[in-house]
Amino acid sequence: MSSELVGVIGFLFMFFLMAVGFEIGFAMAITGFLGFAYLASFPAACNLLAKDVYDVFTTYSLTVIPLFIFMGQIAANSGIGKKLYDMSYKFIGHIPGGLAMATSIACTFFGAICGSTTATAATFASVSVPEMRRYKYDDRLIGGVIAASGGLGIMIPPSVIFIVYGIFTQLSIGTLFMSGVLPGILICVLFCLAIYIWCKKNPLLGPKGERSTWRERFKSLPGAIEIIIIFFILMGGIMKGIFTPTEGGAVGAFVTLLIVLITRSITWESFYKSILDTIVSSCMIMVIVAGATIFGHFIALSRIPFTVASWVGGLGLHPIIIMAIIIFIYLIGGCVIDALALIVLTIPIFYPVILHLGFNPVWFGVIVVLITMMGVITPPVGVNSYVVAGISKIPLNTVFSGIWIFLACLVVASALFIAFPSLCLFLPEYFGMLK
Repeated sequence: MSSELVGVIGFLFMFFLMAVGFEIGFAMAITGFLGFAYLASFPAACNLLAKDVYDVFTTYSLTVIPLFIFMGQIAANSGIGKKLYDMSYKFIGHIPGGLAMATSIACTFFGAICGSTTATAATFASVSVPEMRRYKYDDRLIGGVIAASGGLGIMIPPSVIFIVYGIFTQLSIGTLFMSGVLPGILICVLFCLAIYIWCKKNPLLGPKGERSTWRERFKSLPGAIEIIIIFFILMGGIMKGIFTPTEGGAVGAFVTLLIVLITRSITWESFYKSILDTIVSSCMIMVIVAGATIFGHFIALSRIPFTVASWVGGLGLHPIIIMAIIIFIYLIGGCVIDALALIVLTIPIFYPVILHLGFNPVWFGVIVVLITMMGVITPPVGVNSYVVAGISKIPLNTVFSGIWIFLACLVVASALFIAFPSLCLFLPEYFGMLK
């Protein structure tokens, strides 16, 4: 039996394990262990299992994940999200769909200190749903905008997905962070434009709110000051080389905690909840990364990535067409498998293809995060949609019915980023971060 065929059987076996209820991290680890044992030897597979698990859980660069998650959880549980929402509402709440736009804009700001899409979605499901319902917004718009805009938490730096992608590809995490700023802002603009058009066409979806005075608007601006301080300390320190992204995680977490303590905006209960949620999320991600590392070594031994890269190179298709096929595969895969797991599962296969085709790997990182944003809202495993439905008590099918217009925006964004890669690479190039 050829090594490539063993690799294909391994994929099928892994999907079988997930179908019968295994967690994705354990399914990848078991498949990788058994496949490696078949292609190499049982002692080698035992050594691989011990080494990969130990390496992942002791890798210094991975400590940035719980640090950034902790920073986001502190922000989510301290009321910073509500301040951002109030500020956004004061400026645009009086136009059709203004409250929904305010949610999207507030999510964009909040993403500057929260690298988790679920934490962002959960925060604004708690903050914005009561207000939008008070103004009789349609549940489809409420659920759709929160679920989709929550994804901005992983495009605007810091981002857990960028961190994982950078670790797997050995790319600069600081460069990846900077590449996500303009795309995140552009996606927010597309969301707001879609909301405006949708609500102009059907005013009952998002009735106008109250118009705030300029005095009220200016009084709300301090709500964004905390975010701006944290963001500029974090990104400024990374760009200037004062500290590494890993050290930046510690600095960001400390500054965020210091600010909420000074402003007395967090309780002991919220602090405990932040720690507990950080532990749960971090452990889940670390197990997925460990499982993917084991599985990745098996896939590399099966030579599937090299075979796929050679096969793609021999197709004679335009690189853009091949990229469109890869994006389509990611989009379909994101509907049936956890987005983070899909990324760590496919990077060993598609990354050599991307390099072979001559695409910029930093640009591809933005595309990967964009596709992740699609995966966290699409049925049947769109985690953000489940989070919003669970917190807001909006029926899940109603949330799913409201995400399609935002999914269309993400498709438009992916087309723009493919046609104009400079949208993703301008800031890293401007700051001299691209080699």
